[in-house]
Amino acid sequence: MPGSNARALEKAKNIPADALILDLEDAVAPDKKDVARQQVCDAAASGEYGYREIAIRINGLDTPWGREDLEAACKAKPDAVLVPKIDGASMVRQIETVMDQLGADDRTRIWGMLETPRGLLHAEGIAGSSKRLELLVMGTNDIAKELKSAHHSERGPLLTSLGLCLLAARAFDKVIVDGVYNDIKNAEGFELEAQQGREMGFDGKTLIHPSQVDACNRIFSPSDEEVETAKRIITAFEEAVAEGKYVVTVDGRMIENLHVENARRAVAQAEAIAARG
Repeated sequence: MPGSNARALEKAKNIPADALILDLEDAVAPDKKDVARQQVCDAAASGEYGYREIAIRINGLDTPWGREDLEAACKAKPDAVLVPKIDGASMVRQIETVMDQLGADDRTRIWGMLETPRGLLHAEGIAGSSKRLELLVMGTNDIAKELKSAHHSERGPLLTSLGLCLLAARAFDKVIVDGVYNDIKNAEGFELEAQQGREMGFDGKTLIHPSQVDACNRIFSPSDEEVETAKRIITAFEEAVAEGKYVVTVDGRMIENLHVENARRAVAQAEAIAARG
């Protein structure tokens, strides 16, 4: 949500998204940075966004606004500070050090955007750089620009970058979300890209318009059929283990422990969604 747009910040209170990124960076013109900072930090501190996690995307510390953004964000105590253009582990540690110096609340995590060639190549080091780092965000628009590549629905030119970052996130047990889809009027194209992201293993997708939220929630949530299948897998495997067996057949498929872990994750996700209401 653009931080300089008070109406958008108010509207965001009713958007059924899991998290909201209140932006001080790309979506805000230079002459609106101060106003945006005040509005965003007031919004983040308000407690009026319900179950939604609130992240403040600051400008980089190498910009005229970055330090003030980070200071104000630490005082507002959002769930996370989203840092653009993370190039390496040292940048994460710098942000962490400054946050500690500013007395940032322990609950305020670091989210990092991976959107530069250097950052992509250093994804493993970034993912393992800090316990405060919780989540990685793919900046696919900037990646395509930096790679000088085409950016179309199949995303072939970006798959290497996406895969490297996924590996890094999974190696260090970090959440990772896919990049944005720009054509807000192309619902079919959005769904295809979101489905691709889910199949690759992303935990979710960043969005640029409320019209994309419902489709994203549907695609990244386990279906009723998937949940029922998961429950059958868990039950069958537990019964097999009780009999001293560690492999079982469900719906004609051989099931072992790794499949049960996936099944339990699907059920847990469905229960979390149901609890949120």
